Amino acid sequence: MVNSINFFLLFSLLVFAPFCHCENKVGDFLYPQFYDGSCPQVEEIVKSVVSKAVAKEPRMAASLLRLHFHDCFVKGCDASVLLDSSGTIISEKRSNPNRNSARGFEVIEEIKSAVEKECPHTVSCADILTLAARDSTVLTGGPNWDVPLGRRDSLGASISGSNNNIPAPNNTFQTILTKFKLKGLNIVDLVALSGSHTIGDSRCTSFRQRLYNQTGNGKSDFTLDQNYAAQLRTRCPRSGGDQNLFVLDFVTPVKFDNNYYKNLLVNKGLLSSDEVLLTKNQVSADLVKTYAARNDIFFEQFAKSMVKLGNITPLTGSRGEIRKHCRKINK
Repeated sequence: MVNSINFFLLFSLLVFAPFCHCENKVGDFLYPQFYDGSCPQVEEIVKSVVSKAVAKEPRMAASLLRLHFHDCFVKGCDASVLLDSSGTIISEKRSNPNRNSARGFEVIEEIKSAVEKECPHTVSCADILTLAARDSTVLTGGPNWDVPLGRRDSLGASISGSNNNIPAPNNTFQTILTKFKLKGLNIVDLVALSGSHTIGDSRCTSFRQRLYNQTGNGKSDFTLDQNYAAQLRTRCPRSGGDQNLFVLDFVTPVKFDNNYYKNLLVNKGLLSSDEVLLTKNQVSADLVKTYAARNDIFFEQFAKSMVKLGNITPLTGSRGEIRKHCRKINK
């Protein structure tokens, strides 16, 4: 009888334990109810500040979503991207993917300040950033999901990891897929998470080569609609204008929907890393077509893939710390 009970308990733990794609010790799990006892109002605080920021500047939703992505792809979802340079820490903000590009840090600090007043030294910056990414998606019309919580904050940063691990706009399809696989994500996650480009902007410098010299022959990218390319050239010249901003989804630039995929089907994806999803791999191309046809399927997969993204090698248990200020480690 005792053995039967023990087996049932073990079976229950295995079946119902929260899933975590991470290298944790047994028992170190992320789960949505993590702060229910210690800071039950945390999600409401995060949502309130993010709502105010997005209402003031709609672009902020995409910026916060991107910040979470750039955090998780370096050392895992540990808020390392938020750290300023100090002492031996060289900030990831200086890396190629983030310099003059990553933004939203002041919103995260505002959230952290509000949370600290209610629940001192309890909620990590990593969890705040993860919640802010979810809320940014919902506020712009995207799907909702329960966010597993319990991450802790890193004690350092990795500018080399930021430079090398984050997919770049000019990377080949295979390079991008490899970078995803190294984080435990697959081709479905790649195509679904790329759908976050349904909101936000990109700089001229990120896609200029598509307009003038895609393969080194002095010609534009043949997979880019030529009328669209001509329109882009008016504000993205051969030289200069590096920081000029262009919407990633010209149809509904501030609404989270599946128009991103519809744009790809008519060769109007802004970045090379967007268009290769359609042109360089049959599996990803089929997914693009599915998400273009079915917004509901895209939303369902995006939510699942965001949970997987947020579960990349978090610090849990006694590892890391709960920072008081997200820009610096505790003294």
